Amino acid sequence: MTRAAVHGSARGQFNERPLLVFWEMTKACQLACFHCRANAQLVGAPDELTTIEGRGLIDSLASIGSPRPILILTGGDCLMRDDIVELASYAHSVHVPVAIAPSVTPRLADSTLQSLRDVGVKSASLSLDGATSSTHDAVRGIDGHFESTIEAITRLREHGFTTQINTTVMPSNVRELADVAKLLHDLQVNVWEVFFLITTGRGSEVTATSARENEEVCNFLVDASRYGFTVRTVEAPFFRRVARERADNIDAPSAVVAGSTYAFLRGRLLELLGPSSAPVRAPSAATRDGKGIIFVGANGDIYPSGFLPITLGNVRESSLIDVYRDNDLLRSIRSAQFVGACGCCDHSDMCGGSRSRAFATYGNPLASDPGCVRVSTPLSTSL
Repeated sequence: MTRAAVHGSARGQFNERPLLVFWEMTKACQLACFHCRANAQLVGAPDELTTIEGRGLIDSLASIGSPRPILILTGGDCLMRDDIVELASYAHSVHVPVAIAPSVTPRLADSTLQSLRDVGVKSASLSLDGATSSTHDAVRGIDGHFESTIEAITRLREHGFTTQINTTVMPSNVRELADVAKLLHDLQVNVWEVFFLITTGRGSEVTATSARENEEVCNFLVDASRYGFTVRTVEAPFFRRVARERADNIDAPSAVVAGSTYAFLRGRLLELLGPSSAPVRAPSAATRDGKGIIFVGANGDIYPSGFLPITLGNVRESSLIDVYRDNDLLRSIRSAQFVGACGCCDHSDMCGGSRSRAFATYGNPLASDPGCVRVSTPLSTSL
């Protein structure tokens, strides 16, 4: 195969089927996290998809054939739906893999976890937004929630789930990330998924990290991925570019600025866990909002992702897969038809920037991502 053919096939990746389908089963949640994308509430809305409609959504994914997308049941808190086990069981019966993203509340009971394992759910993710109770509890809005989360991670492992921990990077917790990595290492977590804040939902009131800090955190995450867990990012596809740039110089970036966020986190990681000779565990699948990823809201509305509030249709009226394949915006996203630096970048397909951040900042989902250092300071990208 020629280089051109290989490049063309890479650009066509995920054109026909998503890798991940997120279903916001409900907006109901007992927590009140100050950065909540979903603007969660104590009770679900009356227009949420019914059990029968949920089965229809699952059928649409099953109809694709193998490999079918992974259906991630999220919210709000997906455990606020009394039919979650029934729907997970139905998905298993039609060979649609399911993962869950519940909240740590009394609904996260051992009996429910075992029932979900019994119907084939293998993966679960929980949120941990700091290495201390003061940091995490301030985000989650409930005293004692940090300890409850640590205990819940242990219980997930005891029930045999592949465990993923989600952490949202904010100025208030960025210098705790190495300590979070130590916790995950000690708890034998499988995956660390690090979210880079998008100013949407209740997160609109929270200050995000700068492009320079994002670059430094991504370099730290390359280091952290050598300590026994896989690292992925959400709304920071430039992490893949950083990992590629580090491939030939895995020990450290070529220039580490004393006093920088990266220098601090790298030093703290070495202090806590010592040096590692293990390889980097950072997946390279070139997904982004609308490319390999699609999101279904509680009322059936379809979005490129949970952080990009542009409605593309509704599963009550349209086929999710047809919308994914044929929507003009999604086609533009997948073909990297971006404006400015993201459109000209050598990594436009592998990365492509956060479409959600571009929209939140400029009102244009095809604009360049201001969270990337190559956009904010294109002539100076070294640490």
